[in-house]
Amino acid sequence: MKVIVHHYDKEVSKNKKTVIDNFLKFLYREYPVKNNVEIHFMPYRSEEMTTGSRSQDNVIKVLTKNRITRDILRTIAHEWIHEYQRTILNRDRGPDIGGKNEDEANALAGSLIKKFEKKFPNFEEMMYE
Repeated sequence: MKVIVHHYDKEVSKNKKTVIDNFLKFLYREYPVKNNVEIHFMPYRSEEMTTGSRSQDNVIKVLTKNRITRDILRTIAHEWIHEYQRTILNRDRGPDIGGKNEDEANALAGSLIKKFEKKFPNFEEMMYE
């Protein structure tokens, strides 16, 4: 399995890229998925996404414009957990508001951010850029 970052939009600074790249490695160690995952960093929302979305073909889209790094990472984690739920746990999608999958993705995304910050305290300043 590999993570394919298709492009960073121009809103993503070099510091953010460094933190994101480390966070993706961290996510894979915490919640390994079996398929390749494509990640698109978007300057604007597309389709039905709010700050992120995950498609059936293993593509994660993340809104980056006017967002601090910590918020971007939380969106990545949320959508990554959905990838894990569907491909490893073999769960159906479920509702977009509430429900087991959505509530779990929200909770685990917050937890993963805190774990990452503890493991990489040298990124603290960059988390709020």
